[in-house]
Parts: sequence; structure tokens; C-alpha cells
Amino acid sequence: MVGNWPRSVIVVGAGIVGLSTAWFLQERGVQVDVVDRGGVAAGASWGNAGWIAPGLAIPLNEPAVLRYGLRSVLNPAAPLHVPASLDPGLWRFLARFAANSHWRSWTRAARANLPLNDECIEAYEVLAANGVAAPVVAAPITAAFRTPRQAESLLRELRRLQTVGQRVDHTVLDGGRLAEHAPLAGEALKVGVRIDGQRYVDPGAFVHALGRAVMRRGATVYAVEVDEVRTDDRKVIVRSAKGTVLSADAVVLATGAWLPRVAAQWGVRVPVRAGRGYSFTVPVDRPVPGPLYLPDVRVACTPYQGALRVAGTMEFRDPDAPGVPARLEAIIASARPLLEGVRWEEHTDVWVGPRPVTPDGRPLIGVTARPGIYVAGGHGMWGMAHGPATGRLLAEQITTGKQPAALREFDPLR
Repeated sequence: MVGNWPRSVIVVGAGIVGLSTAWFLQERGVQVDVVDRGGVAAGASWGNAGWIAPGLAIPLNEPAVLRYGLRSVLNPAAPLHVPASLDPGLWRFLARFAANSHWRSWTRAARANLPLNDECIEAYEVLAANGVAAPVVAAPITAAFRTPRQAESLLRELRRLQTVGQRVDHTVLDGGRLAEHAPLAGEALKVGVRIDGQRYVDPGAFVHALGRAVMRRGATVYAVEVDEVRTDDRKVIVRSAKGTVLSADAVVLATGAWLPRVAAQWGVRVPVRAGRGYSFTVPVDRPVPGPLYLPDVRVACTPYQGALRVAGTMEFRDPDAPGVPARLEAIIASARPLLEGVRWEEHTDVWVGPRPVTPDGRPLIGVTARPGIYVAGGHGMWGMAHGPATGRLLAEQITTGKQPAALREFDPLR
């Protein structure tokens, strides 16, 4: 330890949150090693839509989502699906989610997210300018709708974000202007909303580039599953199921949807569940100038390696459960009537990943009941956007012992 602050840290989790924390700790002179059972970008950080979109970081726990979720329980094709299950942990989580699905709790989460939204693009630019060799692309996100009434639903959400202090520069587009900004938009789509000032990345490529940067700075990435985290009088000890033992002055648990398995013993009682998303890649016959959002069917489309990445659904299921083909088919069936020039039958790169969701719409970032053990997770759909800003703020807390004001609402012991 340097003074009272760690000289060495083990980060458990090699996704965007864990690796960003490792990178910013290295910036502060800390020796870091990283542990992940699947290696770099093995969880939710590979196949997501890759949006760095502070203008659309809308908390999930709004009353309309609760009503929609209750209607979707028996509909396996619904974009938000809660499978009929006997899992008591899931139903306890959903009960807490329901208890937080009111405007007061939503407003608290939206306000809490403001510092992460304010810093998220800058944090990416810092990484990209300092050795993370992957592009961060500036582009508006165009949301497209069948009717002006559907568009008004998103416009209300954007006004609510603006009311709590989030700047959202946006423009309503008629059918002709929508076609200019989104050439894939079919004739069924009559109106659009362009959200300016956003960014996107190829998430897998960016996280792998971040992992390489962290390793060039001296970190070792261990592809092992953590079986135990314990402490002695001086060190935190991380042990794998295969017998690998590492020790450091502190540890950061950034294991996404698996966070409760390692964090509960350290006083973290806020439940985290896997809200699984699906994605795939399709070739297209028209230009894709920027991300396209279909809010009515909850599908996000992003330019990806000369094609289109299509991502959607929120499925509450065990993070390790196999993918459900019907979920993928439901995404295609919902988006096919809305887009033209997409070769749906040629889809590849099918992926399912567990996004870590908390019941109150706020992630868990900070120190646990045991000094020296920190957590970072529970960002829901916005882990990719908020990961680097989270890492920078948590690195500050670890190396100064002072909780940044931006992290107060994310206290993992709340």
C-alpha cells in the first residue's frame, strides 16, 4: 500500500467496466491484474449494440415498462419477456423492481445517471487517444416510428430527461427526411426523431483493444473462474476453482450479471439479475450512415463491419442458460416489416448476453462492507456507455479513499 491506498489491485471481470477500471487504476500508478472465467469481452460486452448514447440513457424502471412486463409474462415473443418460472429469487427481484417502478424512483435514477452521461463520451475519447486502438464514431441515433403518436411516446421520455437536467438535442423528421437519415427505413415508417451528439463503437473490438492496452501496461489477464474471495490482515486473496491463487491490496468485483455470487458475502444486498439481450449480424443492400432505433419493437440497429448489427429483447433468465431461438425469431419478425434492404435469412453471429439489472435503476459502484473490496456493476442496458466513466470514478475512489460525489447514489450498501 502507498500510504493507506492500494499499490496493487485485482479486477475480477474483463468486460468494459472491469477493464476500464483497470486502465484508469494504471493511470494512477497501480499495478493491476485481471481475472475472468471466459477472458476478455466474454459476457455482455461483446454482442451489444455499442451505443455511447447519453441522450437515450433512460432508466428501465418507469411505470410503463412495469405495465408492459406484466402483459408479457405469457408472451414469449414480447420484446420484454419474463418467463413463467418457479425461481423465487427472480420473483423477489421483480417485486422490488415493481416497488421502484414509479416516477419518484425513476427520477432519482435519471438524476443519478447525469454524471455518468456527462462523462461517458469524454472517457471513451481519453481511452481512444491514449493507446486503445479502436474507433469511437460520432453519429446521431435516428429513432423511427409508424405514426406521430408513437413518436410522441419517445419525445415525452426525452422531455422527462431534460426536466431532470439531461441535455438531449433532437429533431423531429418527416418521412422524406427520415429516409435521408435512415435509408433502411421502410415505407411503414413515417416519422423519425434524430438524437444528436451520440457515439457508437464496435463493442467487441473496442473491449479487446482495451484489454490489449491494459496488458501492454503490465497487467496479466487470467482466464479462470473465481471460486473464492477472502481477506487476511494485509491482503485480499482471490482463488480460482482450478487452484490459481492471486493476492493484492484490493479487489474490484466487476462480474456483471454474476455479481451477486461474489459480492453478497461483503454486504451487497441489492439484487442483480440478468436481463439478457440477443443480437445478430445481417448484410444490407443500402447504406447504414448511423445507428437506427425502432422503439416500438425495442430493436437497436448499428453499423457493424460493413453490415448491420441488430440487437433487442430483455429476457429475465439465468445468465448461463442457453439462448432461446424463439427470442431471435421474434426480433426478426418484429423488425422485418419496418426495414428494407436487409437480408434477414443470411444472419450470422447470433449472440445472447446477460445485462446486469438492478431493481431501482441504479448501478452498484464503490466499496463494500469490507475495506479493500469494491464492486462495479448493475448498469443494465447502459454498461457499454457508462463503463469507462465508471472505471475512472472508481479508480479515483480507490486511490484517494474519498467517494466522488457522482458515486453517492450508487453506493453498493444502500
